Amino acid sequence: MILAAGLGTRLRPLTYLIPKPMAPVLNVPVMERIVRLLARSGFTEVIANVSYLPERIRGHFGDGSAFGVELHLSEEERPLGTAGGVAKAADFLTRTESFLIISGDALTDIDLRAMRRAHDGHDGIGTVATKRVGDTSQFGVAIMGSDGRIQGFQEKPDTAEALSDLANCGIYMFRSEIFEHFPAPGERSAVATDEDPEGFVDWATDVFPRLLDGDVPFYSHEIGSYWNDIGSISDYVQGNADALLGRIAVDPGEPEVADRVYAGEGSNLDGVRVKPPVLIGPGCEIGAGADLHGPVVVGQDCRIGAGGMVRDAVILAGAALPAGAVAVGGVYGAKADLPLG
Repeated sequence: MILAAGLGTRLRPLTYLIPKPMAPVLNVPVMERIVRLLARSGFTEVIANVSYLPERIRGHFGDGSAFGVELHLSEEERPLGTAGGVAKAADFLTRTESFLIISGDALTDIDLRAMRRAHDGHDGIGTVATKRVGDTSQFGVAIMGSDGRIQGFQEKPDTAEALSDLANCGIYMFRSEIFEHFPAPGERSAVATDEDPEGFVDWATDVFPRLLDGDVPFYSHEIGSYWNDIGSISDYVQGNADALLGRIAVDPGEPEVADRVYAGEGSNLDGVRVKPPVLIGPGCEIGAGADLHGPVVVGQDCRIGAGGMVRDAVILAGAALPAGAVAVGGVYGAKADLPLG
């Protein structure tokens, strides 16, 4: 199951335009990269929960066949929390003994086959993908024993107070019995507000504590793969830069016209100063004397005026920068002169 129902508030103002799973990384929606990862890893029956701007996701993916999967959508009038949407899809998920949960807005090249082998190799109810991080204050971290069994969690602890540096990646494999440990129907989540709908459930406060209190074993699977939860505009720009720099295994999607310079059909770089890595989508017009100082990603059908400069930035499809404009270190929007961060 792909979790794709969140509002993406931490990625505003970008998510005023698109749902967070549709945020492009190297000009491809991050959720599409997840769907293709699932297909390559043998997960071909997929359900995704949607809530905010669901038509954008439905319109892009259809039934999933173009991406190698059979995709079903579970629509939530209001988001049901990190686990409530999973409960809503229980009938679909319990067709098999175990199932996978992955965020639709995570940029990762995790080896899901290795995670499946780890999950099948223990008798616990679940497996949590974890990754070592330098700054624990940005993540929920998992505390585990020497056997890999999870013993507890800390939510964004200061580094000096952290009992672990293993971030919870929000990628899980569970056996179908996990639903026996969800709150009973009608029971309110500990973190639900008055605005949250009935059925709102949160992994961290409503499910994992029940497993720990009930001595139900579940385990950590530490990954060395790239993982970025795209939690902010700076994380989003960094994710695009990391992809261009080869820190995650993704295809730039356009032909390489010079060393680490990729340009789509109809995009001419004559008279443009380019410092790689740079990716230019198709149909772009870039004026003479413009300066592209990578890492830079420019979306399809963009216009960059003569003498303009783009550095360490992402330019969304259809954006227009006037002559002499400068865009540095952020995201430039889909309308002329609309900086997003």
